[in-house]
Amino acid sequence: MKKMKLHTSYEERKKEGRNVERKISWGEGVTEGVPFTKNMLHPRYWGTWLGFIVLFLIVNLLPYKLTMALGRLLGRTMQRILKPRRYVVSTNLKLAFPQMSQEERDQLQKRIFENAGMAIFETGIAWFWPDWRIKRMLIIDDKELALAKELAKENTRTIAFTCHMVTLEIGARLYALAIKPGIGVYRSTDHPVVEYVQVKGRLRSNLALIDRSDVRSMVKAVMKGYPIWYAPDQDYGLSSSVFVPFFGVEKTCTVTGLHDLARIKGVKVQPFWVVREKEGYRLRVLAPLENFPTEDEVADTITSNQYVEQMIRSDLAQYLWMHRRFKNRPEGEPKRYPEIE
Repeated sequence: MKKMKLHTSYEERKKEGRNVERKISWGEGVTEGVPFTKNMLHPRYWGTWLGFIVLFLIVNLLPYKLTMALGRLLGRTMQRILKPRRYVVSTNLKLAFPQMSQEERDQLQKRIFENAGMAIFETGIAWFWPDWRIKRMLIIDDKELALAKELAKENTRTIAFTCHMVTLEIGARLYALAIKPGIGVYRSTDHPVVEYVQVKGRLRSNLALIDRSDVRSMVKAVMKGYPIWYAPDQDYGLSSSVFVPFFGVEKTCTVTGLHDLARIKGVKVQPFWVVREKEGYRLRVLAPLENFPTEDEVADTITSNQYVEQMIRSDLAQYLWMHRRFKNRPEGEPKRYPEIE
């Protein structure tokens, strides 16, 4: 059986001659902007530009509810045509929720794809809406907001600990507008147009972005007193990771980065996430974690996963289940996604 493919290989991308220039600041992986270059106008990128122009027009010209309806329709289409992603979601749900019936998982999978479709337009909202418009969609508990603002006012070294809900782009924007601008940890891309647009969009309300592999710059950001958004809930490989429980999988490869960053003197770890509701986006901001970190990186990583589970359970369908969360496994255990290259 031919295995399914999820990504374009580095060799294939290299043939396109991709190259990205970045405005580097106080760290090697810190991006404060991507300058526009003539190379971005090459015909090979016209399709990408067209896609972003269409996205910009849809989110700015159509009513919000109609935009979300289009998102659900797009998500259903994605479910039909993206066989590899459908396989990943199905596998993740079987592993994470073995107690669910197949019918329950099928219904959840349908909602997951609908939410993924809406998330495409929500990314456009986060990148292209003006401040006044996106602030109208904010829903937040007064006590939670007051607590978060108090930390921000004191310039406490803060790690804004979150996870990959499909509303993450809007969440980062709302946190910056409602509480304090900060620095995001992101996965950079070698596609110059995508990198230009995503960096420009993400820096509308924030200060800089740090490549997820640049731990040294993350430490510098925390030391400077900038809130740093950090989501340790994806499988980043075996390096600097441990196997701990996550939903129904007892041995889930999980990065220990939250434990490591929290060891910096004076740091507070503040859980936050955003869930889409009928009338807008609820920004949840919890009190900083108590007795964290400890000397035990495994225990702390278990704790971080428990908080991530709490975030996800606020709406299971709004989590990014299309990622191979359980890809790496202990030596000797069978592959969990055998049909993927």
